[in-house]
Amino acid sequence: MLTKVVLPLLPLTEAFELGVACEVFGFDRSDEGLPVYDFSLIAAVPEPIRTRFGYSIDVPYDLDRLDDADLIVVPAGGTATTADGSYVCGTGNGSDLGDLEPLAEKLRAAVARGTRVASLCTGAFVLGAAGLLDGRRCTTHWRHAAQLAERFPAATVDSNVLYVQDDNVYTSAGTAAGIDLCLHIVRSAQGAAVANGIARRMVVPPHRDGGQAQYVAVPVPECDSDTLAPLIDWIAENLREDLSVDVLAARVSMSSRTFARRFQAETGTTPARWISDQRVLEAQRLLESTDLSVDAVADSVGFGSAAVLRQHFLRLRRTTPQSYRRTFRAVPVSV
Repeated sequence: MLTKVVLPLLPLTEAFELGVACEVFGFDRSDEGLPVYDFSLIAAVPEPIRTRFGYSIDVPYDLDRLDDADLIVVPAGGTATTADGSYVCGTGNGSDLGDLEPLAEKLRAAVARGTRVASLCTGAFVLGAAGLLDGRRCTTHWRHAAQLAERFPAATVDSNVLYVQDDNVYTSAGTAAGIDLCLHIVRSAQGAAVANGIARRMVVPPHRDGGQAQYVAVPVPECDSDTLAPLIDWIAENLREDLSVDVLAARVSMSSRTFARRFQAETGTTPARWISDQRVLEAQRLLESTDLSVDAVADSVGFGSAAVLRQHFLRLRRTTPQSYRRTFRAVPVSV
C-alpha cells in the first residue's frame, strides 16, 4: 500500500527537495488514471520552519500523523548550517538531536512496524541521528558523504549512487536524485506504469543511468616534488604513450621500485591508478566536447580499445562512456 504520504519539515528546510516530494506525491493526476495520495506536510518541531530564501512555511506540528503513514519522507534540511551553507541535522555526535528527538522516536517506530521511511539529500543526517542508518547501506549528496560516514560509523555510506534502498529505509543523493528515489518508491510499490506516468507529467526520465559519481569533480592529485612534478606534467600531455613504470622510471633516472614508491608517496596512489584516472578524465573531456567515436576516444587517451575505456569508466564514474556522453554532451553527436 502507498496511500498516505507525510513529510516532516525540519527547522531549516531546503526548498528544492521539498518541492520534489510535493510534485511526485502531492499533485492530482487522476485525470490520467494515476493515483492520488493522501499527502500532507507537518512541522518536525513547534517553532516556525525556515528556508534559505527568506520565507517561512506555516504547517501544523502534528507528529501523530506519522503513526499511520505508508511513507514518511524527510526532505533535505536540518538544524545547523555547514561551511558551504547546506543544512544538516546537528554538528555533534549521533545522539545530538535536541528538539528533533520526538520526530526520531516516531521514525524509529515507523521503521519497526514496516513503514517506508525515506530521506532526500541531507535528510539522511536525521535518519543517522535517529539510529536508522546503523548497519545499513545509505547515501547522501557526495559533498556530505564523508561527513555522514564520520558521524555515523555504523552506517555504510555509498557516495557513488543516486539512491539506496535498504529494507524499508531509503536514502537519496543530492538535489535531483530525490526525483529518482521518489519515482523508485512509486515503481516498487505501484509498478512501472504508475512511475512512468508520473515521470512523463514531470517531464523527467523515469530512470537515470549511472550514479552520482559521474557528477563529482575529481581533482588531479598535486605533486610538489621537484623530481616528479615535471614528469607528472609530461604524462598528462602524453597519455597515448607507453607509460609503464619501467619507462617512466627511466625518464627520471630511478629504479622501477624506487620510482613506484616515490610516486605513491607524492600522489597518494600508484602510477597505474593515477594514469588510468587521468585517461578517464581526458576521455570525459573528449566525450563532452568532440564528435570522436568511443573507439577513437579510447585510442587517443591511451586505453587502446573501447572495452578497456568502458572498464575504467565504470570503475571511476559508475556509468558507461556512451551514457556519460548522452548526459553531458551539449549538442547532438553523430554515431
